[in-house]
Amino acid sequence: MYENYKKFLDEFDKKLSSLFENQKNYIYCKKGCSYCCENGDYPFSQIEFGYITQGFLALPEKTKLLVQQNIKKLKKEKKYFNGEIFEHKCPFLINNECCVYAYRGIICRTFGLGYYDDETGYVRLPDCVNKNLNYSQYYDEKTKQLTIENVLQENLRIDSIFDSELSKKYNIECGEIRSMLNWFEQK
Repeated sequence: MYENYKKFLDEFDKKLSSLFENQKNYIYCKKGCSYCCENGDYPFSQIEFGYITQGFLALPEKTKLLVQQNIKKLKKEKKYFNGEIFEHKCPFLINNECCVYAYRGIICRTFGLGYYDDETGYVRLPDCVNKNLNYSQYYDEKTKQLTIENVLQENLRIDSIFDSELSKKYNIECGEIRSMLNWFEQK
């Protein structure tokens, strides 16, 4: 069922490797850093959620139990949340590592990169810019200005990626996009 999606991801990951290489002077991502997974709402399309579910099913039983406990805890916390966007730690983050890394979503694959969002007309930077990480040496918090010349012009919003030529090449139907936790609430 996910054969074309896997091919799409293989090609997309190659493209992302080249984008990360292009931006390597501004990127401080490394193994063990999980800041991007500590606080977000993680938009996932229907196909991504189905795919990450496949990764979950392949996990050892002990790890599955930890993920299930994380999800249960998040659902309970969300029930009492009164704000606009419920941001949370990703339930697949175990000991600062993604337990379903090969199955992770588009948002996870693109975390860390700054890019020009042609739909909103401004540069989107990763949240870690505020933690003295990616792009922070080139970003002025007071003026909200980025002082680099080669901002990626590729729009890395999830909806743009699923509306791309690459997605069309593999006939990918992404389905509805919603936060990961909302997908879990439907189960």
